[in-house]
Parts: sequence; structure tokens; C-alpha cells
Amino acid sequence: MEFNRTQNAARNIFFGMVLKVYQLIVPFVMRTVMLYYLGIQYLGLNSLFTSVLQVLNLAELGVGSAMVYSMYKPIVENNRAQIRSLMRLYRTYYRIIGLVILVSGTILTPFIPHLIHGSVPSDMNIYILYLLNLAATVLSYWLFAYKNSILNAYQRVDVVSKVTLFTNTVMYAFQIWMIVEFKNYYAYIIVTLASQVLTNILTAIAANKLYPDLNPGAPLDKEEVKIINRRIRDLMTSRLGSVAMTTSDTIIISSFLGLTILAQYQNYFYIVTAAAGILGIVFNSVTAGIGNSLIVETKEKNVQDLAKFTFIISWVSGVGAACMLTLFQPFMELWVGRKNLLSFGVVVCMAIYFFVTEVNQLLNTYKDAGGIWHKDRYRTLVVSMINIFLNLLMTPFFGVYGAMLSTVLAILCVGMPWIFYNLFTTIFEKRHLKKYLKKVILYVFVTIIGCVFSVVICSFIKTSLVLSLIINLIISVVIMDILYFVVYRGQYEFSETIKLVDKLTKHKIPLLKKFI
Repeated sequence: MEFNRTQNAARNIFFGMVLKVYQLIVPFVMRTVMLYYLGIQYLGLNSLFTSVLQVLNLAELGVGSAMVYSMYKPIVENNRAQIRSLMRLYRTYYRIIGLVILVSGTILTPFIPHLIHGSVPSDMNIYILYLLNLAATVLSYWLFAYKNSILNAYQRVDVVSKVTLFTNTVMYAFQIWMIVEFKNYYAYIIVTLASQVLTNILTAIAANKLYPDLNPGAPLDKEEVKIINRRIRDLMTSRLGSVAMTTSDTIIISSFLGLTILAQYQNYFYIVTAAAGILGIVFNSVTAGIGNSLIVETKEKNVQDLAKFTFIISWVSGVGAACMLTLFQPFMELWVGRKNLLSFGVVVCMAIYFFVTEVNQLLNTYKDAGGIWHKDRYRTLVVSMINIFLNLLMTPFFGVYGAMLSTVLAILCVGMPWIFYNLFTTIFEKRHLKKYLKKVILYVFVTIIGCVFSVVICSFIKTSLVLSLIINLIISVVIMDILYFVVYRGQYEFSETIKLVDKLTKHKIPLLKKFI
């Protein structure tokens, strides 16, 4: 079955953006309500449990990515029987995964208090809170989770966005009511569990309505199962490394520095992950399209697309990094008060982390779309081990600085050079690598210049916090945009970006087209 990659990506990005803006604003309100009605330690507990459950989600081991990738070819060929068989296998695997998480999570229960340095809220039973969070995770796999695969493979992530928008609205409304009216954190967690159940059920109903004939079918051929299992094994080490990278900072900060410092760190990191989540919508929306393109287009066309996407991500990430450097401190002072501010050095680390991880995420998107998990299977595991080692070495001495810098150093020095090599010796051709790296280095250099100018100019702004936020935002965005426009206006990537925006929006941009 053929599908329009650009149209699907545009639809996914639009609804994904709506959902992400919603998930940025409303959880921010929720975090603020928890901070002022319950206290900062509850924010630390939330962050810790999220990280622990991400570790337990290692049981998934990349099954979802492997199954969605396996559907690309049957979708192109419109092989409905093959897709139904894949759905059956996916359902079986997710039932097993839920059981593994339940058993391993239960075994881990006695060790949870040892992950917290210092005191915890006196009215909270850590074991009960943890088990409620565990139940929500297990149900997310047992209740029709396999239905998501068909929506992802057909680039209908917009459907998931719509369902999540509805269920999250219900969830947040009840949670805010429980906290404000009763100051009950247990009820907050129970509502989260109920929301997960509702989300899975509604997503399954939507998938059945769109693709009524794509229910689990006959068992998959044994040889095909072996191929999929091999992909999952290749993904296993990558998945281990990825989870270790995303959870180690939180767990180590909690263990060495305590829940209060963890909550202050997470206040900053929440904004970084929110910004990254907005770009993540783009990555999720185009992954299936990239996978389709890698099958039907030439290597030359695909390497040009990579160059174009790298330019876009570098520009957007550069603007984001500049805004973080100039807006973080006045925003945090306005939001959580001066007593919960971290130093400007942490802000610099956050901005660097954001830029580096977003460029890295684009490379990972191509890796997943191209299915080169076997060649890439050890990279993230090695990078995560280096990150954890540096974390344990640096965090006790340098605090939050150590946690942030260990991640950036591991990605920059080991992770990115490794994935560059893997991509350009497998999906693309090695001869393109040198030219591509020169462009990436120039993007970094231009971004640094723009960020320095933004910080220096904004340092002269002395006014109220609200007005500072507005002025700093305008200065940062204008400086970065002008700089990228002046430097790249005559480049191929710039003209292709304008064409892509034109195609996505179905509108002409005459002002910019004059300069192409």
C-alpha cells in the first residue's frame, strides 16, 4: 500500500505539536501545584520513580522498534496477511514483557528506599507508591499495547496524539482536584494508573476503526520469527544503553545529593525535555517516512535528505540553546523562587546537552529507520557505561555539574563519532562522511557565536522578570535566525528547507524565496 510520506508527516507533526504544547503547559501547571501544595520532595519522588520504571522497561528490549520496522516492507507491498501475523507476534511478546516487568519490579521493591539520600515525606509509604507506579507500567503493556504498532507503521501517530490529548485532560483535571482539595499524593498516582488503562483502550478502538482487517492473524513463519528475534537481540544492547543514559543522572543525583537537589535539577531538566519533546514529535513523525524512503529512493537522495534534516535540527536546536541560556534563570526565579535556583554553569550544561542530544537523536532516527541495529548494537551500551562511570566519579565532587557533563562528554567523545561511522558505512556511502562532518562542525561554530552574542546582549537588560523574559526571548531568536540566514542563505540545505516548509504548509513564502 502506498502512502504520502509528506502528508502523513505533516499531519503527525501538527497534532503532535498540539499535544506537546498541551503536555508542556498542563504538566507545568501540575508541577507547580505539587510544589506549592505538597512540597519539593514530592517532585523528587516523581522523578525517581519515573527513572526506576524506565529501567524496568528494559524488558521491552526494542520489541516495538523491531516490529514496526518489520512492517515497513509488508505495508509497501500491501501484504495484509503478513501484517496480521506480525500483530499476533507483537501481542504475544508484549504479554510476556508485562509479566517480566511485574516479576522483576516486585523483586526490586525492598531496595527502593536505598535509592534515596536523606529524608522522605513522613506521610508517604514508599513501597505503596512504587507498587502503584509499577502497576501502571505493567498495564500499559498488557492492555492492547500492540495496537500502537500498526498506527506507527502507517504513520498515523496523529491518532495516538488525539487519544492522549483527551485522556490526559481527564487525568490532569482529577489530579489537580485531588491535590488542591485533599492534598492526597496516593490519589494522584491512582488517577495516573486509571488514565493509562483508558489511553490503551481508546487507542485500540481507534486502530480497529481505521484498520478493521488488521487484527492478529495466523502464526508467523518460523524463519521470519527468527529474523525478528535477531533484530530484537541486536536492539537489546542499544536499548540497555539508552535507558541507562536517560536514568542514571536522576538515580545517582537522588542517591548522592537527595530529593531536594534532584527536584531542583529536574525543574531545569523538565524544560529541556519539554523542548526536546517538541522536536521528538518531528523525529517520531518522519521515522516511518524515512524508513520508506530508504527502501524506495537512491542513496544520493537519502544522504541529501540527511543533510537537509541536520541543517533544520541544528538551526532549531541552536535557537533553543540560545533561549535556554538567556531565559532559564529569570524564568526559574519567577516560577520556583530564588531559593531553588541553580548556578548559571548548570544552565550552560543544559544548553550544551540539549543541542548535542538533538543532533544525536536525528542520527538515531536514521539508524532506527534503516534497521542497522546489528552493526550499532554495542554503541549505546558502551556510551552509557562510560556515562555511568563518569557520573559516579564526578557527581560526588562536582554535584549536578558532574551529572550533566558526564553525559555530554560520553555522547560527544564516543557516541557521535561511532554512529557517524555506522551510518556512512551502512546506509550511505563513506565518501560522503567528510563533507557531512564539515557541515556539522560549522553548524556548531555558528551556534556558539549566536549563543555568546545572545548572552552578552541580554546581560545588559535590567528590568522586571516578566519583561526580561520577553526581551531576552526576542533578542535570542532574532540573533540566531539572522545569523543562520546570513551564513546559509545561499546553501542547498537552506533552499531545500524552504521548499519543505512550503510543501508541508501548502503555502508560498515569497519573502524568503527571493533570497534562494
